[in-house]
Amino acid sequence: MIIQKIETWWVRRDKCLFDDKRKGKSAMDWDVLVLKLTTDTGIEGIATALAARSGNVTEAYIMDNIAPVVLGRSPYDREKIWHEFWNIDRHLTFFPVYLPGPIDVALWDICAKAAGLPLYQYLGAYREQLPVYASGLFHTSEQEYIDEALYYQARGIKCYKVHPPGPFETDMRIHENLRKAMGDDFGLMSDPVAEYTLDEAIKVGRQLERLNYIWLEEPFRDFELYKYTELCKALDLPIAATETTRGCHWGVAQVINQKAADIVRADVSWKCGITGTMKIAHLAESFGLNCEVHTTTMNYMDIVNLHVSCAIRNCKWFEYFVPEEDFQFPMKGLLPIDADGNITVPKAPGVGVELDWELIHNNCVSYKVLSC
Repeated sequence: MIIQKIETWWVRRDKCLFDDKRKGKSAMDWDVLVLKLTTDTGIEGIATALAARSGNVTEAYIMDNIAPVVLGRSPYDREKIWHEFWNIDRHLTFFPVYLPGPIDVALWDICAKAAGLPLYQYLGAYREQLPVYASGLFHTSEQEYIDEALYYQARGIKCYKVHPPGPFETDMRIHENLRKAMGDDFGLMSDPVAEYTLDEAIKVGRQLERLNYIWLEEPFRDFELYKYTELCKALDLPIAATETTRGCHWGVAQVINQKAADIVRADVSWKCGITGTMKIAHLAESFGLNCEVHTTTMNYMDIVNLHVSCAIRNCKWFEYFVPEEDFQFPMKGLLPIDADGNITVPKAPGVGVELDWELIHNNCVSYKVLSC
């Protein structure tokens, strides 16, 4: 079995796809590149890639730099292909961080389909279900955060992650009022995506300890390891990091070595696919740390995240990026979340969900194909 054809669709989001109440509220309305690898046996591997700044750039990188490595190769050579991408990246290509991952996902999708297994079982199943936490966007008022958390609580979801907008004094006020509104038993996390000073982060962390939050995430940029190490020393509250750390498991290893995180993060979009995310999860497990899998901001790839999360032990949550309608495109249907706030992994072979091809074709800006 070899990869015989690679196709890409640069798909522009159409605002009319979204509910009128949500229209214009998404801060992440970027385009998507749909990728399909087809083997000589007719099996297709599907993935989606971010086109956050330019679909043209994403498409060109895949066709000019990635396709020549994959075409004519066996999808079972995933590990070798994965390392070849790192060599190409090192030799001055400098891939955007979200580009090698989708190719890796498509290769895994092919192999799981060939085996007739859902992806999580092909990887090695540990579970079939995870609790979700609703993870909102930045808002302009405290009440928006409270209303959002209450809305998802009413839908059975038992945890909410706030992205407070800063400065830290505002964030602390939001933290306090969220806990009052949600009650003592509801799970809360904070991810300010901030540039706090170390002193500010310690103040915020001590407040979150008092309020019984589950973790504090990204109070600094990921490369500020000294600040992360000192923060981890100062607090009992777990500190989550490495969401944007470059270098896949090699980069995360430096963070763990310097004791600069209590929880590491990875996902199949930003950490070089399933192969990279599994490497990070197993690395973290060997040090007794959880690897909490981060949203890809695309429902289809988040289903791939779910498969990975169900194939490892050291992951407790599924990040449910909301409002879901803003991140569903171009997957067909919604994420399989039940009334108790749990998500169950699909059982069909491969990734196990479908894309909306009619929608993709209707919103396609550019289509490219290469074959061997």
